[in-house]
Parts: sequence; structure tokens; C-alpha cells
Amino acid sequence: MADEYVLRAQRFVNQTYGGKIGVTVEENGRTGWSTMYALTRALQWELGISPVADSFGPTTLRTLTQKFPRLNADTVPSPDFCRIIQAAMYCKGYDGGDLDGVYSATVQAGITRLKQDMGVDGVYPGSDLTPKVFKGLLNMDPYVVVRYGDRPGDEDVRAIQRWLNGRYIHRQDFFVMPCDGHHSRDVAKSMLFAIQYELGMADGVATGSFGPATQAGLKQHTLTVGSTGTWVNLFTAAMILNQRPRIAFSGTFTSDLSSAVFEFQDFVGLSVNGDGDYRTWASLLISYGDQSRSGAACDCITTITAARAQALTSAGYVYVGRYLCNVPGGRDKMIKPGELQTIASNGMHCFPIYQTSSDGASYFTYNQGTRDGLDAIDWAKYHGFKDGTRIYFAVDYDAYDHEVTSNILPHFRGISRAVLENSRYRVGIYGPRNVCRRVREAGYTDASFVSDMSSGFSGNLGFPMPGDWAFDQIATVSVGSGAGAIEIDKNIASGRDIGQNSFDPGADIAGLDVDFNPAYRDAMLGEVRSYLESIGVPETGGDGWTDTDWATLGGISNTKAFELVVSADWLFTSLARQLRLRKALIQTPVLWELRKLNPLDFAADTAVKTGLDDDCSTGWGQIFAWVAIEARNHCVRQGIINGQILDRGQDLDAVWTQLNEDPIYNMKTAAYLTIFNAHQIGHPRPGLETSDAASELLLARYNGPLVVDGQPNGPALEYGRQLLGLYRVLEKYYRLSRNQ
Repeated sequence: MADEYVLRAQRFVNQTYGGKIGVTVEENGRTGWSTMYALTRALQWELGISPVADSFGPTTLRTLTQKFPRLNADTVPSPDFCRIIQAAMYCKGYDGGDLDGVYSATVQAGITRLKQDMGVDGVYPGSDLTPKVFKGLLNMDPYVVVRYGDRPGDEDVRAIQRWLNGRYIHRQDFFVMPCDGHHSRDVAKSMLFAIQYELGMADGVATGSFGPATQAGLKQHTLTVGSTGTWVNLFTAAMILNQRPRIAFSGTFTSDLSSAVFEFQDFVGLSVNGDGDYRTWASLLISYGDQSRSGAACDCITTITAARAQALTSAGYVYVGRYLCNVPGGRDKMIKPGELQTIASNGMHCFPIYQTSSDGASYFTYNQGTRDGLDAIDWAKYHGFKDGTRIYFAVDYDAYDHEVTSNILPHFRGISRAVLENSRYRVGIYGPRNVCRRVREAGYTDASFVSDMSSGFSGNLGFPMPGDWAFDQIATVSVGSGAGAIEIDKNIASGRDIGQNSFDPGADIAGLDVDFNPAYRDAMLGEVRSYLESIGVPETGGDGWTDTDWATLGGISNTKAFELVVSADWLFTSLARQLRLRKALIQTPVLWELRKLNPLDFAADTAVKTGLDDDCSTGWGQIFAWVAIEARNHCVRQGIINGQILDRGQDLDAVWTQLNEDPIYNMKTAAYLTIFNAHQIGHPRPGLETSDAASELLLARYNGPLVVDGQPNGPALEYGRQLLGLYRVLEKYYRLSRNQ
């Protein structure tokens, strides 16, 4: 929503400084970084700094401090200089009066209020604008409690933020932090600065990092019931920032606080004593905590041999995380034949990790999540992991919160749907704290393997340990010697997941479909087109529609239908491997129905969407919702997939919408329909060796009953004959891919 005063600020900076600072801002009346950057550049221009830049860095602060250590009605050097202050006040939500270049009583009142909100009014009393406050004015940090999405600000957290600002703002490297009621990277670093200042570190020595000197100092500041003073303030602040309940920000270590410390220590896997000892300080201040503490779990990319297993058990490790598969072109890290038996025979348990290239936001999509989920099922069965095993899917990068919303949540929705529908495995997540928390809150996982060793990740800094943590990764260490030497990531185990210590025989994958070899693409497309044309399906048009009408209303060519199906080969391959049948049997009717889309199909869809009809065939596979319900219910009853039995009356609308809007749901349903069709015609469930004759009948049943009123259903049988030829073309090239 546009603000008149922010708009005035934007017009001012453009008109007065646009040609001087190298940027102009959009005049939209909305506060944003671009406006703050422009005002920062304008200030630098007024100070004589060249070149100007977006950052209010050391040069700007030093120059401002040297020239104007206190800005007020007597010291503001020019009206435009004052207008920069007034414009920034508008953007921060403070009353700057008229944009008249006068450091008026209104401006003075606004600056006074700003410093009170920051908590620095005791250090900088009155209405003078000091350099560090000016720096805080020229950014987007709020100094009042705000709500971010579903996260409300907390007044206790804001009290801590204001206290830290007021107590340490005079120190060289401490700057005004936001006072928005939210723990954050800035707050976490400010807490470490505060600890270092209280330890007596000088400016320039204190860095805000959790280094050896800070650790050594904390070991000398154990707090117990009856302790008082600033150290208790810092400790209770750390407890509140870690979202521990029923904590008062206080300078007295009470028995109630000790009880809360007991609970926290137990929650994060520390020895419980109720004292504010070093290990408790460490767990409160840095994600990995005390890295010297013992862990019962580990994960590694190295094969666990008998010698390494003995070394690990001798060092106290019980649970080991190992990778289900390799990344093409990457390091060899997957579980080897016989390795799980070695792990089990040495008294250890294994928890599986699935990770491919999950190291950037672009990797994470709903489609990729579906693929990963199905792929992980395949690998878990191959290695012999039993039903009930939890697979940890990796988010191995510093994901920002907006990327969790846009990429990672849809990705895990795909994983969750694939794994929970198509197996009896469970879904866990490996990643930073915030990612684990948000994915769990969305209902897509039920345990977290937390990458706390990456303490600098924005998803770890300022976020508490997720409540469902199973493993906490804290340090890379070496264990054993000689043949037993191995490098591992040490993990703390909560007991929420104990992995597996017995395994099924690995699933036989011989003869299963594999990903299509793109080297055959052109030959396969040519043969598909030739076959379709031979049975009267031209490259475009047909069925009585002119090419113009057909294309204008959404018709798809033979080539386009082929390309769409091949683009989803990963899904058809995964489904075929899960269901132990030929993917060509699923793909054939989908390709055909895509090619046969015509204006009547789109009109039927519109009728359902507008409420004129309750069902029609829709989506890639042109499937009726009632048929999808019957097919899915059959597969649930047979134990082929998991899920609730659907009701044709209650669930018809929801199923139709998914068929229409979600191609993955549609194609998965086509696979289940293939199995249901075999049941309907009294044939065995289709498999890897289903004959052409049986396949022809299954394809015919996709179009309708084989018999109507006691007579053979000619259209359905013709459908089956036509599609069998297409099936043979697809299967020919998939067989070549399998036999490589």
C-alpha cells in the first residue's frame, strides 16, 4: 500500500540526487531497500565520499562521526542534509514533519522516539541524531514488534534486543540491532559480542565469533541458583532466544530457572544438572554447541568395513548414517553390498540418507521431490531397508526463508506424497534448523537430522533446535587407525530414531526399466510418427477438426505429445520400477490421449469447473474422477499403495481437480488404472513379462468395457489394437535402453 510521505521521500532523492549518486528509485510510495540505499548514497554525497555505494560501511560511519558527531538544529549543515534525515524517518515510520529541511520540534520528537524504540536513549539522551543511530535509521530493521508471516514478534525478545543495544552501543563494533521481537543472525552475533565484552575483550579483539578465548572464558562463568548480575541477564536472554518456555529476563538465577535449564539440557542431549555450565552456554549460543562432547551417532561417505565398524563401536558410536545412492560424476559414497550386514554384525544401526545435487534452491521443485521420493524408495528396497525405516532427504545449503516457501516446501510435498503413497517408509529431513522446522510444521516430515555443524547458515543462526530432532551434526572427526581409520561427522542422538540393525535381502532389480537413453530419441520419435500416420493420425489435426481450429483450441501434435511423455520419463520409469511392470504400458495411453486432445475435451473441463457437470475425463491421461477413485481404492485394498479409501460422493471434486491440475497425480493414476484394468478383465496383475495379447486387452480396457450388452465393444477393442502398435514402438526403445 502506497504511503504519501514515502512517495515524497522517493521524489526528493530522485530530484535532488538522481544525477549525482548514480541511481534513481521507483516512485511507488513503498519503503524498500532501494530507497534506503539511495538515501545512504545521498548522505555519502553530502559528506564528500566518493565513490558512493549502497552500504553504510566503516568509511561512512567514520566520516560522519568526524564531521557531525551530533546532528541537531544547530549542526545540520544544510536543508537537503536535513531532508535526508526526514525522508529516512518517513521510510522508518517516524514523523519527520514537512520535508522542509528544518530540524524542527517534530523531527526532534521523532528522533527521540526512535532512540527509545532502539533502547539507546540512556546512552544518547535527547533529540540529537548520533552516527550509529543514523546508521540504524538508514536500513530496513524495525524497532517495534512486527509479525513476519506466521511468526509473531515477542515482547520479551524485544526487551532483550533493546537491553543489548543500550548496554553495548558504545562499543566500537556493536551496532544497533533490530528490536522487532525476533531472534536472528544479528541478535545471535550481538549476543556473542556481549559475552566477549563481559569477558573483558577490547574493541578490535572481540569479533562476535565463538572462538577458543570465548569458550575458555565461558568455562569460568558457571551459574547456579543464587547467582546474580549481568551474566545471569545474558544467560536468561539466551534461554528466551532459544524459545524456552516460562523464562523471565532477569539478573537472578532462581530455582525456577534451574528447573527450566534441566529441561533444556535434557532436550538437547546434555548431562542434566540445572546449572548454567559451559556446555549449556555453548548449546544456547552456537548451533553446534560443545563440539568436544561425545556422540552416539555419525554419518560418513566412507564404506564401513569390519575394521572401521570395530573402531566406531570402540569410540562409542551406535548409529551410522549412510547414503542410498551416488550422484553421477560425484564421489562414491553409497552403501556397498554386504556393508549393512557388517554394520549390524558389529552391533550398530544404520539410518539412510538420500542426497543427489540438493545444494541450491533451483534443485528443489515439486517434480524433483516426487522423483527423489520414488527414487529413494527404489534404492532403500535395493539395499534391504525394512518397512518403517525413515529416510533423511538432504537440504545441503544455506536456504533462506523465502526459498523454503518457494522451493523446499513444494519439494518435500512431492517427496512426502511419493514416499507415503508408494511405500511404508517414513520421511525425515537433513538440513538447517529453520528448514527442518518449517518442513515439519507443513506436515511433510516427522524427524530432523540437523546440520548444526554449519553454524554460519542463516537457517541455523537465530533459530532454536527443532522439536523433532533425531540427530544433531556437530563436528567432523577422525576415528580409528590403520585399516580402521575413518573420517566421520559426529552426531548427537536424541533417541527419536534408532535406525535399523536388521535388513531384508536386497530387492532384485534385474530387468526393470531404466531411464530412457536420449541417444534413441530421434529414431524413436520418427518411428512413433510413422506409426501414428499409418493408422490415420497425422502430425496435426484430424478427427474432423481443421488444423486451425484444433491448434487454436489447444490441440497437441504427435511430436509435442511424444516430447511431453519423454519429459516425464523419470516419473514413468519410477512408477514402473515400483509397480514391477513396463513403463510403455503406462505411457502409451497417456501419449495417445495427449495427442487426441480436442476442443470438446476443453469444453468438458470448463463445464466441470463452472459447475455445469460433476465429472469428465481430464488431464494428460484423460481420466474420469470416478474411475480414478475406483482404481486408487483397488490399489489401496490390495496393499499396492497407501492411502485412505476414497468416497465417490465426497471426494469426486477434489480428485477431479488433482487430475486436471497436477500432471504427476494424473500420470500416477494412469499407472494404478493399468493395474485396476487387469483386475476388471480378470487378468493377472501386469508384470515385466506380460504378453502383447494381454497388453492389448489392458489398453483396450483403458477406453471402456470390453463387452457391452453381451457384445464385444468395438471402439474399445479397436483402441487396444491401435495402441498396441504404439506400445511396441515405445517398448522397443526402452528394451534397448535396458540392455545397454
